[in-house]
Amino acid sequence: MASWIDSTGTRSDPDKPIVLNTNKPHSARMYDYYLGGKDHFPADRQTAELAAQSWKAVRVAARENRAFLGRVVRWLVHDAGIRQFLDIGTGLPSADNVHEVAQRVAPEARIVYVDNDPIVLVHAQALLTSTPEGRTTYLEADLRGPQAILDHPLLRQTLDLTQPTALMLVAILHFLADDDDPAGIVQTLLDGLPSGSYLAASHVTPEHDPVGVKGLEATYRKGGIPAQARTAAAFTALAFTGTGLNLVDPGVALVSEWRPDPDVPQPRPTPAEVSWYGGVARKP
Repeated sequence: MASWIDSTGTRSDPDKPIVLNTNKPHSARMYDYYLGGKDHFPADRQTAELAAQSWKAVRVAARENRAFLGRVVRWLVHDAGIRQFLDIGTGLPSADNVHEVAQRVAPEARIVYVDNDPIVLVHAQALLTSTPEGRTTYLEADLRGPQAILDHPLLRQTLDLTQPTALMLVAILHFLADDDDPAGIVQTLLDGLPSGSYLAASHVTPEHDPVGVKGLEATYRKGGIPAQARTAAAFTALAFTGTGLNLVDPGVALVSEWRPDPDVPQPRPTPAEVSWYGGVARKP
């Protein structure tokens, strides 16, 4: 069974050593680097810098995607009344993690984080600082095994899957190649959630800076990280066409333009600087 940490900080296998391959870049650690974090290694930084030479706006894009995540969580809690979150591909702790944003509005909110990078497990104890009323749990698992995630006993202890739940697939689907059947993975996860649940997802696109984004994609692949940028149409078909999902206004949009905060400084970044689509949909 995959490793896990619950909201008390208890690890399922405390005596099992956590093996970190610091010589191979990892997408979560590279994303942390782009956001100005500190939990990365030379291989991550080297590959991230090579990717940034191709797509020079990657740091802007990463910040815009992170801001999108915060706005989506606030909307889901405040406007949609969601109190449960399944966040797959959570990455490393950063400012305004899902449970922090959600529990500011609803202290009773419950969150299950899922990631497959062992270094995230190392940092999960710092990540899991739930309010007394709520709960947070971290599972070490892979998105490519969606049913195993849904069936994990600790997920079932944390979330009531008879109640609406927000499935968060933010900045993760572009690490699935078509051969992984990403649409099937999304459908399996949605099939495990009840009516009234939501899907929030975001995805890098080559539409606005094809040379830069394709160069970044090639750099990731050379570093052993699967990467596949997709157009808005392909992303929409992959994520939002199953189970009769109803997209929330404004539909699939650049993450910077999905319900932007009115007090966001101007000028806004250009589409080429963002090159990242996002959307939210409700399961009927």
